[in-house]
Amino acid sequence: MMSNATPGSEPRQHSCLYECSVLHERRVPRRHRFEYRIFMMLLDLDELPQLERSLRSFGHRTAGLRPYRFLDSDHLQYPPPAPGAPPIPLRASLTAWLAQQGVTIPSNARIRLLTLPRVLGYVFNPVSFYFIHDEAGQPLAAVAEVQNTFGELKPYLVPIDSTTGTAGRFRCVVPKEFYVSPFIGLDLRFDFRLQNPGERLVIGVNDLDADGTTHLVSTLTGSRRPLTDHDLLAVTARYPLVTLRVITLIHWHALRLWLKRLPWHRKADHPELQRNVLRPHASLAPVAPPVS
Repeated sequence: MMSNATPGSEPRQHSCLYECSVLHERRVPRRHRFEYRIFMMLLDLDELPQLERSLRSFGHRTAGLRPYRFLDSDHLQYPPPAPGAPPIPLRASLTAWLAQQGVTIPSNARIRLLTLPRVLGYVFNPVSFYFIHDEAGQPLAAVAEVQNTFGELKPYLVPIDSTTGTAGRFRCVVPKEFYVSPFIGLDLRFDFRLQNPGERLVIGVNDLDADGTTHLVSTLTGSRRPLTDHDLLAVTARYPLVTLRVITLIHWHALRLWLKRLPWHRKADHPELQRNVLRPHASLAPVAPPVS
């Protein structure tokens, strides 16, 4: 969807890049803090065909060697397709999942996805965020799509935060019911605090216990830059192999936490606390409830 055009001008592109800082600060049971830099893409789903035509370094459906690619199958697929079936277009998949949550969005809604692309064929996204607006740009809802290193995926609806009086903010506190880290219990809650991306990107995701104590603080902040081949080359020089960097840092800090003797939670220990998981690991097969 390319909009905000004036007669005789090029339509405005909503897709862009963000140079980001990622911060994790663990507070319970022992402090552990780290911060690193990456870049992410904010992709307007309706602009994907145009981006593929205009960028030499980015691909969606066209075959060919491009360093950055976006595949619908890397993200939410709902209802879960049968093995071997073609991937569901992401807009249709997200619309179907939102309808199951009681949220109906108009057919001309603008959906923007903040995510990491595939880099030379490899991708891992700890969390991606969908921002959904109507044709006039008014926010409707957001969705956080959390993934883990077992290949599982769980989406969370993040509604508009009506308590602040500030437009473009989304907030919810919701049971995790998803295995993310072996050093974080499954009985915690996610506290999602999102702002509509603009010139600045500001996102927070905390882990809380039943008493409201914060176990883990995570922030994602960044500054906007255009999505062009020139800018992709620039961020590639600063953050080469960004998806490989992310997965390497996850395992490096997991090793450091293990050396600090933090309590360890095996994924198979509490399958009953892992609910409505998409692409479930074999450890969930006996008890995984129907997706709702």
